[in-house]
Amino acid sequence: MSHIHKDNKKILTRVRRIKGQAEALEKLLETQPDCSQVLQQIAAIRGATNGLMTQVLESHIREHLGDASISESERQGEVEQVIQILKSYLK
Repeated sequence: MSHIHKDNKKILTRVRRIKGQAEALEKLLETQPDCSQVLQQIAAIRGATNGLMTQVLESHIREHLGDASISESERQGEVEQVIQILKSYLK
């Protein structure tokens, strides 16, 4: 996936941010926090994960589905793959 390598630094930055947020949530939970603090941290993690998904998905669609050199059957396969990923993600 060449588009992943092209955007690797940005993607890793997002993953590290998510990791930091998850670690912060873990530490927060060890301190008997207020529920609103926990909910706020979970919302931050979800937002960061959604941003990561959006970035990678957009890149994937542009690279694979926007490629004029692929055949119609290959394009259909790519579309089905993206649909399955989205269904899984949105569960």
